Amino acid sequence: MRGSPLPIKRYLYLIVERGGGILLVPFLLFLQSCAGYQPKPLDRAAVSEGLKSPDTESVIIQAKEIRHTILKPTEIDFKRGLSADQAAVMAVITNPSLRAERDRRGIAAAQLLQAGILPDPTFAYSLDVPTGGNTRGTVSAYGLSLDWPLTSLITRGAQIDAARAQRASVDLDIAWKEWQVAESAKQLVYRLVYLEKQLSVSREEERKLRTNLEAIQKAVGLGDMTILDLEAAEAAFQRVRASVLDVGRQSEQEKLALNSVLGLPPQYNTKLQKDIALPSAETFPPLEKIMDGLENRRLDLIALKMGYQSQEANLRAAVRAQFPAISIGPSHSRDTGNVVTTGFSLSISLPFFDRNQGHIAIEKATRQQLFDEYINRVFEARAQAESILANMKSVEKQIDAAEKTIESLRNLVRTSYNGFLEGNIDALSYYNELDKLFTKQLDLLKLKQDLSDFYIALEITAGRYLGQRGEKEDPE
Repeated sequence: MRGSPLPIKRYLYLIVERGGGILLVPFLLFLQSCAGYQPKPLDRAAVSEGLKSPDTESVIIQAKEIRHTILKPTEIDFKRGLSADQAAVMAVITNPSLRAERDRRGIAAAQLLQAGILPDPTFAYSLDVPTGGNTRGTVSAYGLSLDWPLTSLITRGAQIDAARAQRASVDLDIAWKEWQVAESAKQLVYRLVYLEKQLSVSREEERKLRTNLEAIQKAVGLGDMTILDLEAAEAAFQRVRASVLDVGRQSEQEKLALNSVLGLPPQYNTKLQKDIALPSAETFPPLEKIMDGLENRRLDLIALKMGYQSQEANLRAAVRAQFPAISIGPSHSRDTGNVVTTGFSLSISLPFFDRNQGHIAIEKATRQQLFDEYINRVFEARAQAESILANMKSVEKQIDAAEKTIESLRNLVRTSYNGFLEGNIDALSYYNELDKLFTKQLDLLKLKQDLSDFYIALEITAGRYLGQRGEKEDPE
């Protein structure tokens, strides 16, 4: 029937026949530039591979070649055992939680890449096929245009600066988290050393009291001592026995924690060196040395500063984005009367309402938040350093007092023992004095462990290794 619409198949055929081939050019260019998809299934095999224990040979090689702002390359000998510093470096290499943190580098690098990519031009093609009415002498009309957003050049520089500063901030933030994990491993090593010392003291005391208990049991059987003497000896032995079990439980928990930080399975027997140097009061630098250049040394503060610079660039880009959006490009068309025209198109947005006011306000508020956060973090860092050093001085005084008390208790125990043998002092009084000495010895070791914990906290706060005074230089 004349004048009725053409079937869809016939219409598509006319499009391809009368100029649709022009569309193949941008379509083929699009296919050529597309990235391919590679699946990464989260299945049992992938999870098992990710949970594998670290390879010791690989750890040894990476420890020699580690590149970090604070941590230094080190030689690891698993047969000899790990030192505190070696455990710190190994934790940075093998700790599972740091893998996800390091993946942020890839995201930041991709964001920097995206910031530098110019937007694609827009290609438009139209085809009008006469299908009814007086079509004699007419031809198919078509139109071609190519537009590109010119204003993208205005904000591109600021966006690249923001992405570059953000990538630097991410790198520094990851390095700061690595430093914290390293110090956590170091702290666990120190704790295990002190717990081993406590266990040694407890076991030695247990051995002495067991021998003493056996001797008293024989003496009671011979009638040389009373049941009260035996009960006092038994009670003293059980108290020390309970201490041995408690310290042993704490030691096992710290071993599990160390294996977790090192990315090792719970049942793994992590060997430590026998001659690990422990922190002492002489290794602590004065407060002035820690405070000097703190905000230029602490990686988290530098990362926050780089984040602030990134936000400055984001605000600059938002302000520049107020400029009206402009698109320009060539155009070519033909009407149904076979008149061909060539020219260009220009479109400009009219900034009557938006003017990017909302984005500018958001970026300004974010910048102010980062500024105040940086000031607060610097204040907190300085306050933490002062607080830690004050606590360390207090613990040092307690250690000095405990050492003097132990010496007095040793003399008292010797006097009580002689009095007990001579029958001038009852067994209960003697074992009470002995228990005081044993408890004070454990308290002294716990105080020294507290001092090592403060030492680690001070290293984290200072953002560098402390070492002996004047031994270590601040990292650049």
